[in-house]
Amino acid sequence: MKRSIAFFLFLFLGSAVFAQEVASADTTAASADTVIVPKPQYWTKSLTTQIGFSQLSLTNWATGGYGSISLNAFAGANANYKREKFIWDNQLQLGYGFIQSFEDGYKKSDDRLILDSKVGYKAIETLYISAIFNLRTQFAQGHEKGNLVSDFFTPAYLSLGFGIDYKPFNNLSINFSPLTGKTVMVKNPELRTKYGNAEDQFCRFELGAQLKVDGKIEVENFKVATALTLFSDYLNKPQNVKVFWDVNADAKITKFFSVTLRTNLIHDDTIKFLDKKDKQGNLILDDNGKPIKVSGVQFKELFSIGLSYTFGNK
Repeated sequence: MKRSIAFFLFLFLGSAVFAQEVASADTTAASADTVIVPKPQYWTKSLTTQIGFSQLSLTNWATGGYGSISLNAFAGANANYKREKFIWDNQLQLGYGFIQSFEDGYKKSDDRLILDSKVGYKAIETLYISAIFNLRTQFAQGHEKGNLVSDFFTPAYLSLGFGIDYKPFNNLSINFSPLTGKTVMVKNPELRTKYGNAEDQFCRFELGAQLKVDGKIEVENFKVATALTLFSDYLNKPQNVKVFWDVNADAKITKFFSVTLRTNLIHDDTIKFLDKKDKQGNLILDDNGKPIKVSGVQFKELFSIGLSYTFGNK
């Protein structure tokens, strides 16, 4: 019985080797006459997921403090199409984070929904005729000192611009759109005046010029991506340029762990959220006795260490 098994095994292996040699010979002969052209790939897609978690517990801690749980999650997806002179770049950013303090309760620490899409047709080597679309809002309600300050589509910024896109390098894009329409949507009536809309105005339209710079640096396991958007409204104080500046930096520790730094800077003179004060630091009140609100620079920074993984071909 053992000899029979050994014989059939030897016969099977011999047949496999012989078949492989014949196939190899046929392939060599065929390759002399034909060249197999790989199917062109026009799409490049990727998905990056990140999640960070921390927990603090204190028992009879002399110097004080509060126990807490915090979590932040981020997902960034890219889907880019390129064929001959036509390009179509798409990017989606989703982020949410919170801190659950056992003393102060639940607080939101990060909340973003950003969608970018750009279509271009090459005019010359590094210059494209382009159309650019952007949506920026958040998912959930935000509170400050117990007061509601934001909500889903409160506010939401929607823009569409037409112009030119200059790409001197693969990792740098400078887009100038002298004809850009922008809509500021505030769903909650109580917060409309804070973001520059009238109390009965869900949508406010702006028409102006936009300059958007997208850059990326990748060195081994370190990557930095930045997006700077400048917008001037022709219809209302065009000298007051609105600024949105996002920076995402990632450093890989291992295949699944990374250090992440994300910053956001906003300056928009239509967003009134700071109390106006005199030189002595006293509040300035309106005719109804309420504090007058003014605009200012907004800045947010998020640093985390956690799980990170990228799927896709770019």
